[in-house]
Amino acid sequence: MPVELTFRLAGPDDWSELWPILRQVVRAADTYAYPPDLDSEAGRQLWLAGPPEQVWLAFGPDGTLLGSYKTGPNRPGPGSHVATASYLVAEASRGQGIGRAMVRHSLELARTAGYRGMQFNAVAASNVYAVKLYQDLGFVVVGAVPGAFRHPTQGFVDLLIMYCDLTAG
Repeated sequence: MPVELTFRLAGPDDWSELWPILRQVVRAADTYAYPPDLDSEAGRQLWLAGPPEQVWLAFGPDGTLLGSYKTGPNRPGPGSHVATASYLVAEASRGQGIGRAMVRHSLELARTAGYRGMQFNAVAASNVYAVKLYQDLGFVVVGAVPGAFRHPTQGFVDLLIMYCDLTAG
């Protein structure tokens, strides 16, 4: 049975709880093209940088922070009708449906906000669980940048551009 999550917007006081999750994901260097030696202040600027982005936190039934995502327009101006999002799941919470729940939540918010689609600009092809999850939820691969991601064990892998049409019923 999937974990029941509670979502709320993040604030500056949440950083001390959020930073260990971001640090863990970034240091693994196997999903995000962020510097693995990212420090707390640079991480805060990267993840909590304000409007137009929103940062959401996902809590388990006991109040434990299990993940986070940030979302907002993919591009400004004429591209602002397409959303984007980035997701973090605490290592100990993976495989429990946390990522799926966060993606669904972000898609719901994007539809409600009037976005016409959601685009992911850089999904490492080696991140097979995320690629499958996104495809299960309606995303398609619309392009790939060959060898654009340097995976720590698999070497150079493609970065995928993925898109979900939010105008379809």
